[in-house]
Amino acid sequence: MKHTTNTILMVRPANFRMNEQTAVNNYYQQELKNMLPATINAKAQEEFDAFVEKLKAKGIKVVVVEDTKVPDTPDALFPNNWISFHENGDVAIYPMFAENRRLEKREDVLEILEKNGFEIKNVIDYSEAETEEIFLEGTGSMILDRANRKAYCALSPRADEELFIEFCEDFEFSPVIFTANQTVDGNREAIYHTNVMMCIAETFAVICLDAIDDKKEKKSVLKHLKSDGKEIISITEKQVTQFAGNMLQVKGENDKLFLIMSSSAFNSLTKEQVHKIEKHNTIIHSSLNIIETCGGGSARCMMAEIFQ
Repeated sequence: MKHTTNTILMVRPANFRMNEQTAVNNYYQQELKNMLPATINAKAQEEFDAFVEKLKAKGIKVVVVEDTKVPDTPDALFPNNWISFHENGDVAIYPMFAENRRLEKREDVLEILEKNGFEIKNVIDYSEAETEEIFLEGTGSMILDRANRKAYCALSPRADEELFIEFCEDFEFSPVIFTANQTVDGNREAIYHTNVMMCIAETFAVICLDAIDDKKEKKSVLKHLKSDGKEIISITEKQVTQFAGNMLQVKGENDKLFLIMSSSAFNSLTKEQVHKIEKHNTIIHSSLNIIETCGGGSARCMMAEIFQ
């Protein structure tokens, strides 16, 4: 099984802004009151286009789908939450916490991919869980170690334990479950998505161990990562707020490995951390300031990996 792919799906925003429905438990979002909505969307599009160009320049294949003006989907540029693709041709569709994010699910995305030569054999749709207020937001809620068939999940209002275990049974992953917290106004609150504090690459893992308060859980996560031969690169809670955990490893030309992140994430890293990462792969970073500020998500959230 391949852990990394050379092809990603990205959705170009049409109505990007701060999503009031996700802000209730995404503590990274901020409202830019001094900027018109049209300006925010235009700037997000500029960041998106520059990011795509950087990726393509390194030989990474990017399938860009245009978001539609109707329905209103301010977070459509984060497709990894509602869909994931798997090497055997299976596709998973996920239940989303925010009602307006459920509108991001588009059948035509599958049709576009099939036109691009991707074979879709089986679609497993967990959306029904939304009626019971049960959520699991794709590779935001879960970090998949595809080669070692392990799935890591920090439980939160957007990551239900039973549904996560069901996903693991359906897709043949071993579940690794824990809780990850951050300090918000002096309280420890659940981190909304696992991919904010953790990234697993082929030979290393970037993780904020300080976010895992339970010692047994921390030990368990470390044991799994080390037993699979991953070098552990620790980041701080402060670096998590700069999206340093929100990274994705992909392949470019001649299967060269790259770790993709935002410039905010890159600038938060120490020289030692950069050196550790660059022993394994080359870093690509791009400025995503408006997207991060209003959307509360970063580079990894914008990419849904396509495996074939």
